Amino acid sequence: MFEFVRTHIRWTLGFILLLIIPSFVFFGIDGYSRVNESGNAAVAKVDGQSITRAEWDMAHQRNVERIRRQQPQIDAKTLDTAEAKRETLDGLVRQRLLLAAARDLHLAPSDARLQRIFISDPQYAGLRNPDGSVNRELLAAQGLNSELFAQQLRQDLAMQQVVGGIASSALAPMSSVSAALDPFLQRREVQLQRFDPAAFFVKANPSDAEIEAFYKVNEESFRAPEQASIEYVVLDLETLGKGLVVTEDSLRTYFKENASRYSVAEERRASHILIKADKGLSAAERKKAQARAEELLQQVRKNPAAFAELARKNSDDPGSAAKGGDLDFFGRGAMVAPFEQATFAMKAGEISNVVESDFGYHIIALVAVRGGQVQAFESVRAEIEAAVRKAEAQKAYASAAEQFTNTVYEQADSLQPVVDKLKLEKRTATVQRSPSPGATGALASDKFLGAVFGNESVKNKRNIDAVEIGSSQMASARIVGYAASRSLPLAEVKDRVRDRVLVQQAQALARRDGVARVAELQKMADAGGPLSPPLIIGRGQVQGVPQPIIDATLRADASKLPAVVGVDLGVAGYVVLRITRVLPRETPEGGDAPWQSQYAQVWGAAESQAYEAALKRRYKVEIKPAAVLLAADETASAEGR
Repeated sequence: MFEFVRTHIRWTLGFILLLIIPSFVFFGIDGYSRVNESGNAAVAKVDGQSITRAEWDMAHQRNVERIRRQQPQIDAKTLDTAEAKRETLDGLVRQRLLLAAARDLHLAPSDARLQRIFISDPQYAGLRNPDGSVNRELLAAQGLNSELFAQQLRQDLAMQQVVGGIASSALAPMSSVSAALDPFLQRREVQLQRFDPAAFFVKANPSDAEIEAFYKVNEESFRAPEQASIEYVVLDLETLGKGLVVTEDSLRTYFKENASRYSVAEERRASHILIKADKGLSAAERKKAQARAEELLQQVRKNPAAFAELARKNSDDPGSAAKGGDLDFFGRGAMVAPFEQATFAMKAGEISNVVESDFGYHIIALVAVRGGQVQAFESVRAEIEAAVRKAEAQKAYASAAEQFTNTVYEQADSLQPVVDKLKLEKRTATVQRSPSPGATGALASDKFLGAVFGNESVKNKRNIDAVEIGSSQMASARIVGYAASRSLPLAEVKDRVRDRVLVQQAQALARRDGVARVAELQKMADAGGPLSPPLIIGRGQVQGVPQPIIDATLRADASKLPAVVGVDLGVAGYVVLRITRVLPRETPEGGDAPWQSQYAQVWGAAESQAYEAALKRRYKVEIKPAAVLLAADETASAEGR
């Protein structure tokens, strides 16, 4: 196909012009201008400044990328809904609103405060170098430089100051806390009587007419799902690697170049005597400590066997002194640099000269060395071959992916050409529009299944275009058999329909008897019949009781007791509640102090929201309904496609 286009380039260009010119005649250049200008259309205004559609789209894309980094397994569809986009717009509006307020209130933090917060706040620890400076490489990975990061941090702090004072200054006197908690945490004593539909199955007896009537009303519930029998192929690194020829020379070269990966890490066992001298000491004091270390070194040189005894009596390292200076085995990176360099330069049995570190002065005795041996090539050959195949497959993937894409498109009547060209395995499956539970690989991809059930694929049974189903993974498929969704005849599903009607009738019978029992109890001063022993129900005491029962118990009018109400639980039946007592809330052992802080937080959040609402009126926040509806329509159209 592409060769045809190259050969007839002049004819092709002429044909394209014939398509383009009439569109200008009918729609005019202005129509194309409007498309290009749509990104500049205002979707909201804050303080007279517009937020454009392009800014909204860019902010939403950043949000999506951030969430996908934090939650790699999240379904991408949930991030591109009209609701998600509206949340992004609301966040953008709030940001502009708080920045406008911070500007007018002169709340921009100084450079000194900015630096102090960056150095001390734990949330920025991941961005700090050991010396407290900003890690430029990590910023670059997020698309930022130092200036942009400082600007972003300054804006964040300014916005926090706008509402931070209000949220943190909410008053929560104990009297208010108690007044709010008393009704909220009130408890009620209640007796229950359950009417379980299972007990009414023997009384339910659906007739053929009732079964047929239910089927007609609920015919959509008894449909065979749309499904397709497909053959499909997957291109991935594992498949590519199997077809590669790996020579013995390449394996040995890889082994040699990566010898450290196949070595047992070297470890050394040492003992030391530390004469402590912190860096903050004066030069004279450090010199005095060094002289003491040199004196001890001479004693060790005269009598190496006395090293442990000298360490016990003189070392300032409490962790090792009691063990004669023994530090046990350690590898590289476990000790400070000067200590490590000296230790790994020694031979077993040697005594070092005095070694200076940030902790003071050390005398080191190397006791033993272990590890450092390279594993035999044959013992790791399989591991090396797998690594080489994967590396070679990664190099070949880009070219193979292009061949895969072109072949399934250009020879769309069969998958056999791409199977032969790239030595792939042709697989078969029966699929529906949504992945089946436990599906893996291509069959678990919504994007792949969406393409399989596309109009062109279903109608013409041609190969679908290559679909990326994962990192370095592509797939294509073609339908070999298709069955549209269809209503199943009553004769085929009669037993299923009867079971549904049976449950429905049993529920109705349980509800009927439950309602009658409520009416009976409401007329009686003393309960009769099978009520449960009293239960105490409250928001803090649920005792395994379903939420609808808790809600009905606490909503019931308890001004006159006993109070009787009924709760319809649907398929779970019907429950009668008889409320006999209202009990005060239980006060925690430590009083209401824990509740007080939570109450203050909730009240502070409410006051912050009210303040932001006032700011919106002051700065004349306006969200364009037409723009929001357009975005929602575009999202719906994309989902439809």
